[in-house]
Amino acid sequence: MEKNIRWAVWMAVVVGGLSCEQKQHSQIQKPKDRLAECLGSPLTAEQEAKIRKQINAESKTAEIEEIFRKKRKAGFNGNVLIAQKGVVLYENAFGYAHLRQKDTLRNQHAFQLASLSKPFTSVAILKLVEAGQLSLEDSIQRFFPDFPYRGISIQALLSHRSGLPNYAYAFPDSVRHGRKYPSNQAVMEWFARVKPSPRPYGYPNRAFNYSNTNYCVLAAIVEKVSGMTFGTYLDKTIFTPLGMKSTFLSTVQNDSTQLFRTVGHERGYAVPKDYYDEVVGDKGLYSTTEDLYRFYRGLTGGCLLKKRTLEEAYMPRSFERKSIKNYGYGFRMHLDERQQPRYIYHTGWWKGYNTIMWMSPEDDFVIIILSNSYNRSVYQVKDLLDVLHGQAQADDVEKDL
Repeated sequence: MEKNIRWAVWMAVVVGGLSCEQKQHSQIQKPKDRLAECLGSPLTAEQEAKIRKQINAESKTAEIEEIFRKKRKAGFNGNVLIAQKGVVLYENAFGYAHLRQKDTLRNQHAFQLASLSKPFTSVAILKLVEAGQLSLEDSIQRFFPDFPYRGISIQALLSHRSGLPNYAYAFPDSVRHGRKYPSNQAVMEWFARVKPSPRPYGYPNRAFNYSNTNYCVLAAIVEKVSGMTFGTYLDKTIFTPLGMKSTFLSTVQNDSTQLFRTVGHERGYAVPKDYYDEVVGDKGLYSTTEDLYRFYRGLTGGCLLKKRTLEEAYMPRSFERKSIKNYGYGFRMHLDERQQPRYIYHTGWWKGYNTIMWMSPEDDFVIIILSNSYNRSVYQVKDLLDVLHGQAQADDVEKDL
């Protein structure tokens, strides 16, 4: 009961009213729209000093530094930002943007977010729902009448309960031949014309089946409803309003134009461009730790979605198997004994990149780790949770996610 009350209070106060935490006000754009204004004024020196004392910031920073010293020794190559209650406790960059060229990573370097792109796709869809342009109960056929799988709603796509097969493994070479770097629309066309249809993972709404196709379809729906490219819609409704100046969708056109773009590596070698790199929504976003911190502030400050909408996104949707892990609308979560979210997060992996963004509603902290040289230590956050939340609180979190 106590944890449920804490969760309700956090949602009501933080999302409903408080502005987002602040740092480096000079970097924040000053557009006239409501979203950017929601970020408010930066903390004064006096306010920050008070918060730092309350959360024992100096001690936490020292412990976090030691944790990342060990991660670096274990091969971690990437960037990190950890903040609590509006105060950045730790921010650093380790290693190289391109291992062979040995160009030193900086905080402004952008990383492929991989599946950490999915929360952005979810927010894009939910903003269209709030605008009355679509409904969570809408079927795929409302937007793509020839799509062969019936009975699948937008909410089933968001929660990975559609049963759709993964597009990356669904089509033979005879279908893919002659189409280099297909788009989301091309994948939708393939599903419509290939007979027989690729076998689904299961029936809609029967079980949780993680499939990248869900978010490929959602991005295609965003384009259909908004009349914009997916990247343009994200830029206009999320990136620009929140001042996320270093976040972008990867395309063939901008491959060589991004000054601080990193290269993904596996086993020390650069990973070449993938056939499906132009399919987005499930992956495809590049961003920095500082921009992701802006996204976090936008969520927790009520700058992006209404309170009730965010509550729906953070609600666990699958209970077929007993587990402390669950999935909402574009967000993973760890549940407490009352089946309420204790932590909200998402991970990502794609072609040498692995990423994580981990949030605590109760203690108002965020962990952002981005790597461009695949390393399992990215997902090992328990030591960090012990520092930020207390060891007793984090005992049931698996070391590897």
